[in-house]
Amino acid sequence: MTAMPKFTRRSFLVSSAALGGGLALGLRLPPFGPAVVRAADGSPEITVWVAIRPDNTTLIRAVRAEMGQGTITGLAQLIAEELDCDWSKVEIEYPTPGQSVARKRAWGEFSTGGSRGVRQSNEYVRKGGAAARMMLVQAAANEWKVPASECTASASVITHKPSGRKTTYGKVAEAAARLEQPKDVPLKDPKTWKIAGKPLKRLDTAGKVNGTMMYGIDVKLPGMLNAAVKDCPVFGGKVKSFDAARVSGMRGVKKVVQVGDSAVAVVADTWWQAKTALEQLPVVWDEGENAKVSSASIAEILKAGLDAEQAFVGNQAGGDVKAALAGAAKRIEAVYAYPFQNHACMEPMNATVRYTPDKCELWGPTQNGEGAFAQVLEASGLAADKVDVHNVMLGGGFGRRGTYPDDYVRQAVLIAKQMPGTPVKMIWSREEDMAHGRYHPVMQCKLVGGLDASGNLAALHMRLSGQSILAEVRPEVVQAQKGRDPLSFQGVFESGEHSFSYTVPNLLIDHAMRNTHVPPGFWRGVNINQNAVFIECFMDELAEAAGQDALEFRRKLMAKHPRNLGVLNAVAERIGWSKPAPSGVYRGLAHLHCFDSFVAAACEISVKDGNKVKVHRIVAATDPGYAVNPAQIERQVAGSFVYGLSALFFQECTVKDGRIEQTNFHQYNSMRIAQMPKVETILMPTGGTVWGGIGEPTICVAAPAVLNAFYRATGKRIRSVPLKNHGIELV
Repeated sequence: MTAMPKFTRRSFLVSSAALGGGLALGLRLPPFGPAVVRAADGSPEITVWVAIRPDNTTLIRAVRAEMGQGTITGLAQLIAEELDCDWSKVEIEYPTPGQSVARKRAWGEFSTGGSRGVRQSNEYVRKGGAAARMMLVQAAANEWKVPASECTASASVITHKPSGRKTTYGKVAEAAARLEQPKDVPLKDPKTWKIAGKPLKRLDTAGKVNGTMMYGIDVKLPGMLNAAVKDCPVFGGKVKSFDAARVSGMRGVKKVVQVGDSAVAVVADTWWQAKTALEQLPVVWDEGENAKVSSASIAEILKAGLDAEQAFVGNQAGGDVKAALAGAAKRIEAVYAYPFQNHACMEPMNATVRYTPDKCELWGPTQNGEGAFAQVLEASGLAADKVDVHNVMLGGGFGRRGTYPDDYVRQAVLIAKQMPGTPVKMIWSREEDMAHGRYHPVMQCKLVGGLDASGNLAALHMRLSGQSILAEVRPEVVQAQKGRDPLSFQGVFESGEHSFSYTVPNLLIDHAMRNTHVPPGFWRGVNINQNAVFIECFMDELAEAAGQDALEFRRKLMAKHPRNLGVLNAVAERIGWSKPAPSGVYRGLAHLHCFDSFVAAACEISVKDGNKVKVHRIVAATDPGYAVNPAQIERQVAGSFVYGLSALFFQECTVKDGRIEQTNFHQYNSMRIAQMPKVETILMPTGGTVWGGIGEPTICVAAPAVLNAFYRATGKRIRSVPLKNHGIELV
């Protein structure tokens, strides 16, 4: 989920259209010179982020994707804060990638992933709001023939302080839209925020509650048909043949089509008719050599990587780690494993496309409108000024609907091209969604630690062996890194937003890349999920071997990591780490630095009959630098624990005969409300120049904290997940 858009050979058409300004969809652009640009309803645009209606309603533009995480509300708060508008009269408008292309990418990044929705765009959207305020105030000052410095703005009302005269944004918007945008745009001190930084209600809640919110799967267009699709169940396989005549006469069926080299689809009046016919369609697959692959064969390949000579270094410090380990007073070794996992979005992959030789438009849920735009561009074969993407609310994303691979987008276009002029909504079945995900990468890890005679950690070697996401989706990045995938080291990297949280005299963290035919993807949190389990559970093992308290052992290694230590100390204090736990209750903790945030968790669990685990409480501390909406952050933290604990206890995708074995939620379970622990969030933003992420960081610390607590409760160290494979239940 950290990747940038990947444009194809047709990128030249995109940039050419942008330079020529040859596309104006929805927004009305002036034909000549700097006149007023208008929103779809005719309201004047002040900056690209703000349009004002005559009734004083503020239209705030949003191009990031909303999938439940609250990004759109947070970004609107930042713009509204600098704009000084009336929050009760804010509405959201969504420009399309086509409109952005026409205006030289005026709205910047459309991608929403890697917890970057707010942190990556906060500065330029705030400046967009601040510039709009300055222009509105200047327009009022011009009308009154007074200096702008004598005017103030608040809640969409401009006041001339000496005379007491007032006007509204709506009354001066036309004049403001004709002014040149200021080049020097100062921003407010976050300490003075009145809208941003406050726990305001989300802007999209009402539509979700009253049923008016439209998701991709809800899209309806006049004359629309529906399509069900089935890809070869073995990744890399192809269609050999299919007998369309067997189902062409079934009720509602309009056409049976091949989709690329590897899939077939049925187009019908209703999706159920299409699905029913597809299930009865005889298809012969060419499954290829990948049909011989199994989870066991993959595990053996990864196991060999644990001791391989060649590996890519992600973090190295001190001297000769091997020599330091050989000379250690005590040597501790452990091997951990983490499985494939599916995103399992509640809304399966879908998209609606209307194609003609002169125009191709897509309506659907995507985490990256620009990435989807590039896919539509290439699949349609049309020029940039004949293509657009209309993003709608996502029924879950978690990285699956990011730029890579946008496979469902391409499929939808290829199907619609065979039904020109007719809108076609393609929906994957749940079974198709499970069989053709872009999975959390499979990984094994061998950790070797060396303690000196005083019980200090003198040396640590962490060897990862498993898949590289970037090798699959951004091979040019791996090539530029001379074969290394830097994302594999998230949470344990040498520097940057995922840097290691400990100082160890002799350190080596490396990765033996072992890629499989199962396509990996950016799964919420990405590689911090397994890396947090590996390093934080092993830290507990090292502490025990040293005869030290797990918290105190960590603290000794964190003197140079004050923000890491800050969140760890916060959860330890809140959970009562220094005091005895209640009878039958056991505690565990974990922390990590990731996505430029510092996160920690401490939990309390009890275990009945040796295998029935009740997670009573999790305390989570987050230092993201800045908090735009504290209430939403609390929900994000709790929601991430649902995802993380479900993965810990239940979720695994296994491979047999080259294909994923799990077909639906009966084999890929999620925790229930009654199993959810109490979550206490400690929000401790420390400011600074760097903004951290929210949606992904905290997911990773729940699992190792629970695993460490389970060991204290049972004496059993679990080094592979999910826990159901060990007969362990969540109650």
